Amino acid sequence: MKNILSTIIFCTVTWFGYAQVTVPPASVPETSTTTVGLTEVTIDYSRPSKRKRVIFGKVVPYGELWRTGANANTTIQFSDDVIIDGQELKAGKYAIFTKPQTDKWDVYFYKETDNWGSQVDWDDRKVAVRTNAKVQPLHTPQETFSITLNNITNDSALLTFVWDDVMAMVPFEVPTDRKAMASIKETMAGAPKAQDYLSAANYYYNTDRDITLAKKWIDTGIELLEKPAFYQLHAQALIHAKAGDKRSALEIATKSLEASKQANDNAYVRMNNELIKQLR
Repeated sequence: MKNILSTIIFCTVTWFGYAQVTVPPASVPETSTTTVGLTEVTIDYSRPSKRKRVIFGKVVPYGELWRTGANANTTIQFSDDVIIDGQELKAGKYAIFTKPQTDKWDVYFYKETDNWGSQVDWDDRKVAVRTNAKVQPLHTPQETFSITLNNITNDSALLTFVWDDVMAMVPFEVPTDRKAMASIKETMAGAPKAQDYLSAANYYYNTDRDITLAKKWIDTGIELLEKPAFYQLHAQALIHAKAGDKRSALEIATKSLEASKQANDNAYVRMNNELIKQLR
């Protein structure tokens, strides 16, 4: 009987020792990585919810330092040097602190990232970049705080903070053109492949550079392919047209049209028809 009682007590103690309460977190953690041009931007933060509260001016007081999220520091990491408000922010990882106000937010990119919340021994020397975020009111309140990248182009994006009825935005620029041109220069000086010729030609076309060189490159790339795809032919036709060679552009666009019909790609059928109409 004594042995049985001991076993019951042991099992009960063991069960209580290993039991855990599992509930959802008050603030959902989120990590996202977005490529802007050729630059990777990673945001890591926790997302508090409104829960019927007045956020700005109450939960987040105006003019006071805010962790810009919940729990540990909200961080952002850039794979390249970027430009914010005319200031260079070196590649690396930074904590984002803000001081929300009614008409603007002060935004700080802070070099120390291992603090908890806003409890930080603040040091102005650790502020890599400080800028102001433009504020816009939202007609539909946002329940959960979010940080996203919007209006993404090859060269820039908007770092956007949204919560309750407020949206604040910080524009930044990335060094896409410099990196792309360096890559083209290095690759074309070596042993470029068909896709290298096509990529370099398309980049020159899209950025209004030497169209004669772009024409030479795309012709070489197409010749190296056993069977060029309809979209590759369409790009070649566009470059020939921009270079002023409308006759060859028309011939290539016609080939691209037939190939896109065989592929049942209605978008390229439409684009080729429009290009052929313009060339005629």
